[in-house]
Amino acid sequence: MIQFQGINKVYENGNVVLKDINLTIKEGEITVLIGPSGCGKTTTMKMINRLIKPSKGTITLHGEDISTMDPVTLRRKIGYVIQSIGLFPHMNIAKNVGVVPRLQKWEKKKTEARVDELLKMVNLDPDLYRNRYPSELSGGQQQRIGVIRALAADPNVILMDEPFSALDPISREQLQEELIRLQQELKKTIVFVTHDMDEAIKIADTIILMKDGHVIQTGHPEHILRHPANDFVKNFFGTKRMHENALEAPTVDEVMVDNPVTSYPSRGLASAMKIMEKRRVDSLLIVDKTNHLEGSVSIYRVLDQYGEETKTVADVMVPVVHFVQSGTSLSIALNIMTEYQLSNLPVVNSNNQLIGLITRGSVVSHLAEVYSPELDGGVVDAEI
Repeated sequence: MIQFQGINKVYENGNVVLKDINLTIKEGEITVLIGPSGCGKTTTMKMINRLIKPSKGTITLHGEDISTMDPVTLRRKIGYVIQSIGLFPHMNIAKNVGVVPRLQKWEKKKTEARVDELLKMVNLDPDLYRNRYPSELSGGQQQRIGVIRALAADPNVILMDEPFSALDPISREQLQEELIRLQQELKKTIVFVTHDMDEAIKIADTIILMKDGHVIQTGHPEHILRHPANDFVKNFFGTKRMHENALEAPTVDEVMVDNPVTSYPSRGLASAMKIMEKRRVDSLLIVDKTNHLEGSVSIYRVLDQYGEETKTVADVMVPVVHFVQSGTSLSIALNIMTEYQLSNLPVVNSNNQLIGLITRGSVVSHLAEVYSPELDGGVVDAEI
């Protein structure tokens, strides 16, 4: 998707910022650039939309050399979210979000529909927020507007330069979750700069760790945690994280139930009740015919609407906010379950297809199987 080939950056004062950078940023993934201050991560990102030009080397987007593209046209095709948000204070929210579509000469009705669609996507009621001004929003709400403004013209690539770093911890965590959820739905190519290692581990498909203008290590967060390239990587990630992700730590694939109880959105409420009764569960995961995870429904929501014969599961289900991908460390999954007080946690593959479910029972069963004390081939009895 995006390739850096032999990229160097040297400023007129002789300051060398980037040294022989060779990277491939994969399509449809969140790639996080991280490293100490001055390592070159922001410079690397800004080269993608030509805010900074390399001194040497080539950057291609879909195989096309970006140095041959008109920079204004290129930037209008790439979403950009920055720490300071940069909303126009004299424009209401609808006009802020619709800036790029208007520059691209979209029809007014199409732009208005897109604005409403995006506001709903980040759980902001268009009727309440469309005509408000940035000063009337909280910091977290303003940052949500910054994110959807970058999505407005439906770009394939989005650049995010420490977008959540100025927010309070709760707002920051909420927006991280929002970004993960949106990415599962939209599958954009996102290049995200951060100085927060926990943030990088949480949101990244791929982490690029930089130091002094060099790329030190690239890989999935789990791979880097398990296989740090050198002492710098170990120290940067922290020995505690490394310990928590030691090689012997199991992944969710080893622990999950691989046949969770599911239903289609079109199923009636009485039918859903029968499934829950038969399988002795109090909730169902909702999937489409290709097994893509659509949502979940609890017995309480079904009972609440049970008298409505025309209603289906699709009418009462809710989105699944918390889930993990195949290959995720069990310790990360357990932290999520504990933090959000979840009784279970779906496991999906890279295509958002449901492949399993972590439950407290499946975790206990795995631990019992792995750690049951044995002596001379027999299990040692223990009183509890």
